[in-house]
Amino acid sequence: MTTVRLPTEIEQKLEDISKEKHKTKSEIIKEALERLFYSEESQRNSYELGREFFGKYGSGKGDLSVTYKEKIKDKINAKRCTH
Repeated sequence: MTTVRLPTEIEQKLEDISKEKHKTKSEIIKEALERLFYSEESQRNSYELGREFFGKYGSGKGDLSVTYKEKIKDKINAKRCTH
């Protein structure tokens, strides 16, 4: 549970909106926080959004981008040797 002290003018605006929309002040505050959280998440860049997935399904071989040509040659040679 969290308690927040609001300045009088914000408290009055919250009260007005609450009456106008027939919602509790808590509901109004929760909706406002959800919009804030959504806005904050959408402002993160692509790297931050995908960070938890990077490397998750990797091969564990960190040299593939450097040794790919050698690996392709080995595969081709292996096919030739079996025929």
